[in-house]
Amino acid sequence: MSATASMPRERVFRLVPATTAPKAATKTATTAPVETSPVAPLKTSCSSCHLREICLPCGLAGNDIERLDGLKFARRRIAAGQAIYHEGEAFHFIYAVRMGTFKSSLVLADGRDQVSGFHMAGELMGLDGVAHGKHASTAVALEDAEVCAIPYSHLNELAATSSNLQHIVSRLMSREIVREHSLMLLLGSMNAEERLAAFLLNLSQRLKARGYSPTEFHLRMSRQEIGSYLGMKLETVSRTFSAFQQQGLLEVDKRHIRIVDVPAMTRAFELRVH
Repeated sequence: MSATASMPRERVFRLVPATTAPKAATKTATTAPVETSPVAPLKTSCSSCHLREICLPCGLAGNDIERLDGLKFARRRIAAGQAIYHEGEAFHFIYAVRMGTFKSSLVLADGRDQVSGFHMAGELMGLDGVAHGKHASTAVALEDAEVCAIPYSHLNELAATSSNLQHIVSRLMSREIVREHSLMLLLGSMNAEERLAAFLLNLSQRLKARGYSPTEFHLRMSRQEIGSYLGMKLETVSRTFSAFQQQGLLEVDKRHIRIVDVPAMTRAFELRVH
């Protein structure tokens, strides 16, 4: 990753919520209803979406985009702390995040919640339900958010008429596999500093792709949720943030992060991994 100049501050603070962070969601969060009626109030078209280059229609054009537009995906607003689906629920939709941030988690055998991913605008959720027809995780909004609900059966029918769309569906599955492999790498071969550095650098890259500052941002997730995702104890996460501050790599103000030296953090991370 190369160093990138910070975006104008007003753009950065579009990401910053109210001073009171939303409470951490639990597995008892209510599920946001998704209407399937053709007269649902909010509809969206892929061709006019500002996220089309990083979301479902990425790489499509012409007739294929028109076919996707014909599905008229329903848009739903999700309140902070609300679940879009729960582990074990029947699978009908995949969800494209239009705005906001979600976490996905599953319940371990001992009853603990394990965070399995964080999802932001332009990313898809719900593909874990394809294999068995039931969701394998729970997805909860970490802030007020909005999603497009994409009926998976309709998407499959549409894909059958176009090799390009078939490729898109296959790519979505592959992307989920790559994400799982990345998590396995984090948990299986990296120490605490490497895990947190990889997490922050990945977040930086994703924000940059969406036009936000790659060096200054507000974390939507808590330290505890980061620790769950990275396989680290809460105190280890806090201690590692402090170590990065002492090394001059980060400036940290609660959840507000500024990466002081992206190249240095990247070099340090890469030298330890390779």
